[in-house]
Amino acid sequence: MSLTSPFHVYDTTLRDGAQQEGMNLSVADKLAIAPLLDELGVGFIEGGWPGAVPKDTEFFKRAAKELDLRNAELAAFGSTRKAGTRAADDPQVRALVDSEAPVVALVAKSDLRHAERALRTTGEENLAMWSDTVRFLVREGRRVVVDAEHFFDGYRFDPAYSTAAVLAAFEAGAEVVALCDTNGGMVPAWVAEIVTELRDKVGPDAILGMHAHNDSGCAVANTLAAVEAGCTHVQGTVNGYGERTGNADLLSIVANLELKYGLPVLARDDEHPGGLAELTRIAHAIAEITNISPFARQPYVGASAFAHKAGLHASAIKVDPDLYQHIDPARVGNDMRMLVSDMAGRASIELKGRELGFDLSGRPELLSRVTDRVKAAEAEGYTYEAADASFELLLVEEIDGRRPQYFSVESWRSIVERVGGRGAPATAEATVKLHAGGERIVTTGEGNGPVNALDHALRQGLMRVYPELEPFELIDFKVRILDSMQGTDAVTRVLIEMTDGQTSWSTVGVGPNLLEASWEALTDATIWGLRNAGVGPR
Repeated sequence: MSLTSPFHVYDTTLRDGAQQEGMNLSVADKLAIAPLLDELGVGFIEGGWPGAVPKDTEFFKRAAKELDLRNAELAAFGSTRKAGTRAADDPQVRALVDSEAPVVALVAKSDLRHAERALRTTGEENLAMWSDTVRFLVREGRRVVVDAEHFFDGYRFDPAYSTAAVLAAFEAGAEVVALCDTNGGMVPAWVAEIVTELRDKVGPDAILGMHAHNDSGCAVANTLAAVEAGCTHVQGTVNGYGERTGNADLLSIVANLELKYGLPVLARDDEHPGGLAELTRIAHAIAEITNISPFARQPYVGASAFAHKAGLHASAIKVDPDLYQHIDPARVGNDMRMLVSDMAGRASIELKGRELGFDLSGRPELLSRVTDRVKAAEAEGYTYEAADASFELLLVEEIDGRRPQYFSVESWRSIVERVGGRGAPATAEATVKLHAGGERIVTTGEGNGPVNALDHALRQGLMRVYPELEPFELIDFKVRILDSMQGTDAVTRVLIEMTDGQTSWSTVGVGPNLLEASWEALTDATIWGLRNAGVGPR
């Protein structure tokens, strides 16, 4: 497939994506996300709805002064004039002009039922609203993209009316008409059929676009089907953010278009080449700003996108990584990961060791010992898939014959006390007795829970000998109850994540209760952190 006309990549994360449940982007958030989108190489960034949303009005005002976009143009989103009025007199339409955005995305009803029932006007007046508003904005010097809302549902109900709406937009001067699967219920075959029919009616030079929602799980596939049928403008959101089940994930769309279809759709410049190589970094950077945890199994950019677990896969990957990967993960800024589990064979262990900096080739006895130990540990409830630091310590122990001896533990305890009845505040206190640096250390720590108190007591005591622990901080804590049919006798697994401010690492602990499992994970995390910092036992 080749491009016969300019291709538009249109991002609507800051407007449509921000409608996701639980997401609340501030103006500062939007101003931070926009340069990342521009660096990626999108052509358009839809910033919001000025005039209707005060925060968006402020965004466009500040964006004009604070943003220096190299690849993208800002687009202001709004609706057609109200029925029975003039576009020039409609304050919402006027706000679009006042936003100073060079592009306006105009949402308009293309389903006759919506015009009659939602807008409570006639089909004829609705078309006039399209035409009048587009003409007014074009006269004001704006490039106009019309979002034909509910287009596919409307076309299936009354194809003549929905087609007339699209033609009216082009005749009035719209540059693009984006066909919206607003309810997200289409499937690729339906999209391809409708876009093909419409393309014949509007002619080869008209720019048709696709705006898909993911309610049927087909948003990305529907977008690709639309491109194959003649659309040269695609809309979506980073990480698939959006209302309900989200919008089409723009990152998957552009990766598929560039890597599978061979279409160079992202802009580049010499100073900020951007493009697919930055895809994973930008996806995660935007996730940090939105405060929405990255989805591990997200195509191309997820942490699990190129993670391999089965021993059969590992054996093949050892020979040629491409045998079980559809692309080289480096092309989208991601990495291949080997997961160590009870499904792992010696090839998996060897590859994982190489990933961690250990050359295990030519050491079959060691590989067998590690493989057997991993499988036995997983049978007890351990998991090393998300606990690389614990696995590395296991590997070091098998290679060196012992685990690094930074300290030895004499005893520990943690108690929770609450004075008063239900609702009264509880306090947690932990006491740790250990030996390090040739001395016996006894420390007490307090926290908002027994594990937090243990963490404080352990690090407080060890910092007398290992001041390098000062920046260490526990940043994540997950508990899983195994064999839950056993009730309070069930085995507990704890995964923790720790950071030193520069990097983070994860460890696992398993025990008959929360505290024992947590203690194991905490001590592993402390040992790994010291070893990674280049600190030797004292």
